[in-house]
Amino acid sequence: MTECIPPHFPFQHLDRREVVADFQGGRITSDAGALLLRELDSRLGLLDLFAACFSDHRDPDRIEHSLGSLLKQRVFGLCLGYEDLNDHDRLRYDPLMAVLAGVADPLGEHRRDPANRGQALAGKSTLNRLELTPVGADEDSRYQKIVAHLGQIENALIDMYLLQQPTPPTRIVLDLDATDDPLHGHQLGRFFHGYYGAYCYLPLYIFAGDHPLAAILRPSDRDASLGCLPHLERIVARLRAEWPGVEIVLRGDSGFCREYLMRWCEANGVQFLFGLAKNKRLLRIVGQAMHAAKAAFAESQQPSRVFQDFEYRTQKSWSRSRRVVGKAEHLPGDKANPRFVVTSLSEAAFDAKTLYEREYCARGEMENKIKEQQLFLFADRLSCETLRANQLRLYFSTVAYVVMRALREFGLHDTPLATAQCDTIRLQLFKIGALVRVSVRRVLVSFSESYPWRTVFAQVWSNLHRLASPGARPRPSATG
Repeated sequence: MTECIPPHFPFQHLDRREVVADFQGGRITSDAGALLLRELDSRLGLLDLFAACFSDHRDPDRIEHSLGSLLKQRVFGLCLGYEDLNDHDRLRYDPLMAVLAGVADPLGEHRRDPANRGQALAGKSTLNRLELTPVGADEDSRYQKIVAHLGQIENALIDMYLLQQPTPPTRIVLDLDATDDPLHGHQLGRFFHGYYGAYCYLPLYIFAGDHPLAAILRPSDRDASLGCLPHLERIVARLRAEWPGVEIVLRGDSGFCREYLMRWCEANGVQFLFGLAKNKRLLRIVGQAMHAAKAAFAESQQPSRVFQDFEYRTQKSWSRSRRVVGKAEHLPGDKANPRFVVTSLSEAAFDAKTLYEREYCARGEMENKIKEQQLFLFADRLSCETLRANQLRLYFSTVAYVVMRALREFGLHDTPLATAQCDTIRLQLFKIGALVRVSVRRVLVSFSESYPWRTVFAQVWSNLHRLASPGARPRPSATG
């Protein structure tokens, strides 16, 4: 891309008037609505929890960008749609971004180096050190001195979840899923995955409702469930320490229907609900139900379902028989669509139809959340060379999603954006043109008079101001 930007951009005339544009408007931001993100974080302290997972070995007398400001700049940048670190070479001039990052000198007038004055924030090279610092860096390292502790970040995601629960839940459903993160270079851990038909990573996600509790980057040369048990043990132990009486249900597709997972659940009082891959024995068991579904379809010409509840045990791999629910379904085009789930939930608690349609199919919402994070918060932007650096990028995206999710719950309720996805929230709530004026006493942000959603903005601002800061934050985990 050329760096030769013309000083003026002539456009089509308006009657007899010339229409000319330039980039000389002064301190104008296009992201003024992001002040709501700063307000939210000031009350919940999500990014403070995130910052506590890093060790900063830099000499405090020689730095100008604090660890907290670097992390806020990076995470809020993702929330605003800036996926590339190169974007920050221009964003560092934006006084509104400096306000979001908590920089006391939002115009950068007091930078030590005269060449950097006017640049309140860090550029791409400084931000990149957050990702590229090796685990063994210390104060004697030359450039990269900010060390991320991945185990602490894993536990911080649980802390963020606990922080946002005003009342103890009686039941928590933990959704597990693995997805593909396509790779377009020769990153460490790059393998070809036959199912996805591409070179990719295979990250593991664990959600509680719409809140991510784990986002673990893995190479794709492995089973979807491999390595999930240590993370489940850690998460379940922490949830039970906080809420001893809570019921925990583990839910996943057939990629997680493994004997060791079901046996662990049964030994630790955790319920489970997994998809079960079909085989000849299962198809024979539901054969009569499939005929009934086909007959119902022939009569109504509408998709028909018949559910069958039975006990089942594999010939070799399972240690005991378990409850299985079969869905015998017939679809237009004379298409049979049998499906199966295996569960520890009792028939008295959930009949077969409710178990499948309400309890199991609800896991599809988690897939929507993963897709939202990948598409709109750039969880698939994993172009660093090492697996560790790309894991950090995935965590930045995940924390950005946690922030947006918190805004949806605490700020957007009772508004038209209460269930909006991140890109809609960004477009309608954050992308507001505003003039920024900085004086000794205040920072005045004057929004565009023609902003069409000012009523929604005012409601979100009011919701956040009624949000009381949580009391004592959850104690940091002992592990990690």
